[in-house]
Amino acid sequence: MSISFNAIPINIRTPGQYIEFDNSRAVQGLPAIRHKILVVGQRLPGSSVAAGVPVRILSAAQGEDAFGRGSMLAAMLNALKAANSYTECWAVALDDNPAGAAATGTITLSGSPTEAGTLNAYIGGQLVQVGVMSAATTGSLATALGAAVNADTTLPVTAAVVGSVVTLTAKHKGEVQSALDVRLNYFSGERTPKGLTSAVVPMSGGSANPDLQAMISAIGDEQYHTIIQPYTDASNLGKLETMLAQRFGPLVQKEGQAFTAVSGSHATCTTLGSTRNSPHVSILGAGRSPSPSYVWAAVAGAVDAYEPDPARPRQTLLLPGLLAPVIADRWTRDERNLALFDGISTTVVDAGGQVLIERLITTYQSNAFGVADVSYLDIETLRTIAYLRYTVRARIAQKFPRHKLADDGTNYGNGQAIVTPNVIRAELVSLFMDWMDAGLAENLEQFKRDLIVQRSSTDANRVDAIIPPDVVNQFRVFAAQVQFRL
Repeated sequence: MSISFNAIPINIRTPGQYIEFDNSRAVQGLPAIRHKILVVGQRLPGSSVAAGVPVRILSAAQGEDAFGRGSMLAAMLNALKAANSYTECWAVALDDNPAGAAATGTITLSGSPTEAGTLNAYIGGQLVQVGVMSAATTGSLATALGAAVNADTTLPVTAAVVGSVVTLTAKHKGEVQSALDVRLNYFSGERTPKGLTSAVVPMSGGSANPDLQAMISAIGDEQYHTIIQPYTDASNLGKLETMLAQRFGPLVQKEGQAFTAVSGSHATCTTLGSTRNSPHVSILGAGRSPSPSYVWAAVAGAVDAYEPDPARPRQTLLLPGLLAPVIADRWTRDERNLALFDGISTTVVDAGGQVLIERLITTYQSNAFGVADVSYLDIETLRTIAYLRYTVRARIAQKFPRHKLADDGTNYGNGQAIVTPNVIRAELVSLFMDWMDAGLAENLEQFKRDLIVQRSSTDANRVDAIIPPDVVNQFRVFAAQVQFRL
């Protein structure tokens, strides 16, 4: 019987003890994936890291230094690190589109305060406060508010004051910041001093987002399992979907899941969702939350990336740091259910005002023939099958790295580096049992019955297989009828 050695030659004549190591049987159980997050957003001019350069981010402070304090990208990284400081994180900055326009909005003060108090302005979910004295003029209060806005360099806007009108201008050009929320008072107990009134003209007029193609070119072949980006225009979403579909395919196998979010009315959110159909993109419905949509995207992506079990449902997971829509603006159960049929992921708000994931879905809604299809609806399904594929690749590569291929029934020595279809089949069944132990798949008998492993009829060096796991599902709905007795 001859043994297949990897490094010891068969014709060595010099005396000695030559022992090599073979790690093909060393790894037991399922391999871990080194998960990487990529965050994409706009930087401010003059920031220290150039656009289109992937950089690893270790802290929120580093994000501010790299992309500018008050930039969109710095805000996304700050929210992400607060939600998940563990998972490896990278960022790629984009410059404003030169052809774009910045959104603007106004806060107009009028009347005359008859009591002392505090003016509480929320801009993109961030609080700016101004003290109010009885009988203060609206001009002086507007000037103080404008100064307070400009003093807080973390804000996404700058302020200019004319008379009693504070004009806010987004720091970035593009459509995204047209949805920046501006309001007075949010939390219970906050109120404008008596006699003082205000009128808010919402942010609008932003146009021309940057082109995501710059990010696509920047990352090259590097794999990022989670991609967080702020843009929901059709052009950018189309490019993102095409890139992710190509990377998900069998010849690349560098799958990734993208997260974005949309602000606005229920109709605005569901209209967007109904136009998309990708298993690789999730859009979270931020509704009328004071927190910017890009911050929602960053937190949702961070929380999903932190989950170590790809199949465990994300429902009830906390989205820390997000301000929930006020009660009157929260979607009803019927509205949330409709959103889930239109490709929009939903959230709920607990008694303490915290935002929790209700159901995290993709925008995939129908197959190539336009027929409704739920096969790629839930993000857990995409995460699970991507991981299962990774484990198959890892197992085959680890166990049979330099093996010869023979037909089933071939007689060969036990020490030979030879594999047959039946040997591979047995390894796949063993792997399936590891999947079951990890709670990722079920129904062993069905798997063994439907598993096909055979030598290719056209390529003598190839084995073809059909691997049919019944992936585990998520417990989402419990329905019961109480048949009571009197």
